[in-house]
Amino acid sequence: MTTSPYFPDGRSNWERLQAGDWYQADEEILQRAFAAQRMSAEYSRLIQQGQYDDAAALLPELIGNLGAEVAIRAPLMVDYGGHISIGDRTFINTGLVALDVAPISIGADCQLGPNVQLLTPIHPLEPVPRREKWESARPITLGDNVWLGGGVIVCPGVSIGENSVIGAGAVVTKDVPANVVAVGNPARVIKQLG
Repeated sequence: MTTSPYFPDGRSNWERLQAGDWYQADEEILQRAFAAQRMSAEYSRLIQQGQYDDAAALLPELIGNLGAEVAIRAPLMVDYGGHISIGDRTFINTGLVALDVAPISIGADCQLGPNVQLLTPIHPLEPVPRREKWESARPITLGDNVWLGGGVIVCPGVSIGENSVIGAGAVVTKDVPANVVAVGNPARVIKQLG
């Protein structure tokens, strides 16, 4: 028996995805993703038409764990939505892309600027499994009171500590501690806070 992480082991691809293992996007996974995309599009449509109460009522169906007084500007794009947790009083500006193959945890009182990308998926470096469409994901965690400037990209497996600020356009490839300012590509700490 092979020990390859890409070898089918009797679990469904959805079960493999949920466990954080390598999987291939099959019909079940695609249907779940398409359903979330339709719901995201409906959320944006409702906002554009000024139906704010209806849009707000849709968010708890789309987001796995939604805190109180959360504001999310449209458009919002997710992979599944159900793997996202957002803490109380968090503000998310327009154009969030949250690819929640693995869990995305956003703390309370966070501020996310426009066009932020939270990207949990990973793909094999090896050409054969990548061609065969194997993929996996690693979770992203934002502590309480984190501020991500416009256009920030947070890569798979990254945690950002509470109160930290990530400058606009930064690409966060590794963990950022609490109470710092980080900027650049790749993001690096340039200042301690408090």
